[in-house]
Amino acid sequence: MHRSIAVDSQPDYDVVVVGYGAAGAAAAIQAAEQGARVLILDRGYGGGASDLSGGVVYAGGGTRHQRAAGLDDTPDNMFEYLRLETKGVVSEKTLRRFCETSPEMIDWLERQGVEYRGTLCPYKTSYPTDAHYLYFSGNEKAWPYALSAKPAARGHRQVAKGMGSGHAFFEVLRRSAMAKGVAFRPLSRVHELIIEDGTVAGVRFRSMDHEGDAGPRHRKLAQLGVKLSNWVPAVGAHFNGRADKLWQANTAEGEVRAKAVILAAGGFVYNPEMKAQYAGGYAHISPLGTAGDDGTGIRLGVSAGGSTDLMERMTAWRFLSPPSAFLEGVTVGPSGARIANEDLYGATHSDVMIHEHEGRGFLVVDARQWKKARRQVRTQTQPFQLAMAAYLFTAGHIKAASVEALARKIGVPPAALADTVSAYNTGITSGAGDPAHKAPDLCSPVTEGPFYAVDISIKNSPAFPAPGLTLGGLRVDEETGEVLTAKDEPVSGLYAAGRNAVGICSNSYISGLSLADCIFSGRRAGQHAASLRSAEAAV
Repeated sequence: MHRSIAVDSQPDYDVVVVGYGAAGAAAAIQAAEQGARVLILDRGYGGGASDLSGGVVYAGGGTRHQRAAGLDDTPDNMFEYLRLETKGVVSEKTLRRFCETSPEMIDWLERQGVEYRGTLCPYKTSYPTDAHYLYFSGNEKAWPYALSAKPAARGHRQVAKGMGSGHAFFEVLRRSAMAKGVAFRPLSRVHELIIEDGTVAGVRFRSMDHEGDAGPRHRKLAQLGVKLSNWVPAVGAHFNGRADKLWQANTAEGEVRAKAVILAAGGFVYNPEMKAQYAGGYAHISPLGTAGDDGTGIRLGVSAGGSTDLMERMTAWRFLSPPSAFLEGVTVGPSGARIANEDLYGATHSDVMIHEHEGRGFLVVDARQWKKARRQVRTQTQPFQLAMAAYLFTAGHIKAASVEALARKIGVPPAALADTVSAYNTGITSGAGDPAHKAPDLCSPVTEGPFYAVDISIKNSPAFPAPGLTLGGLRVDEETGEVLTAKDEPVSGLYAAGRNAVGICSNSYISGLSLADCIFSGRRAGQHAASLRSAEAAV
């Protein structure tokens, strides 16, 4: 029998934030700093995908940590690089503002308590070891990006051990928000926006008392679901399902009024229907995030008249390094043709593989590169990367005495693979350079047998996952963060931030750009939403 519980009557607030990841926290902190009364509602316990992330914020233009590492970067240089990544998903004015305010964003985060260090990682990696907290986290050194802007390391990682940086990053924001008087109600799912006279005036939600009798059990189940969903999705879904049943049996209805509502509830990678509708070649990515990334925020925005864009844009993280010696090999599609220069950021390389090679591909290296890569594992990997490396060096590869024999084993035309490898080797030995323009310091000929192949296709494998997330969302006014209708009119009282909204990273994902956009868009929405209170007080 369904059991109901009482929900305390809610006071009115100036701002209600739906979702408590980095974007929601940034919005709440910014609004509270301007004197607004803020309430956050989250379907979980806070943190979202930000808590599970690597805790990397993409920042440049001359941050103090870049300067400490001896790096020369300017807002103009950062802009020229990001213009290639973003490809017009935001206006040049917005992109310039993002770059010009980037050093201040790091200062703001540090005032909240985030800790960074200018210890530069000297090798190409998808995520640095604990000796390094500043690294080249995108395509800065790769062709063709390096032709337009001077390469600069911009991946600022929260100081913490291993993959604890994301959790540490969010906990800092959580503590800052609570210290500023922000109210938080966990286990609260918003299902309806209150709209009066064409203006969003609050939300209706269902909530479970996390301090009630069922609270401890729910938290344990939810924690297991979050931890396992990104590595063993089926097992994670089991625990999430049990937690959901417990929540369903212990909830009551509530509503709260506010002058502004900010949607910051994450993407939709955990919504099977939306993913099937939009994913295309990204259908087989392993979802990265939490059960809260179910598109609720986007659907709420649409219900109020908001419009969406770039819903088909997603990212797939098939990283080739660490170890960095793997980048010295060649990647080929099912036809045996080269995919792209291997020093591209993993998601960028995957994007080419998905759109030009049916999401299928192989990394091919020779014996010398293979041995070099094995030696690098100990010094270049975090524990989660070590587990994947262990798989690749044991059961996760195919070996053959010749390139042609390797091609037959992996189902690639032998002549085509031989031609691709030959062209690569000739470019290196002749001095002409790699035909795909890979950086010279990452080029070495594939000549010494035996030869090895690793299947880098985009598919969901527990031992060698290709995680990803969604990048599209609600269209917003780039000056205010207000949700826009299809006619480019703002939905009064409604804002969106983070992966609920189209933003800086909605075309191309590189490490740290999503968190940076969460902070940028969250603060933008929080600032403007809080101004409604100031404007009303002035009347």
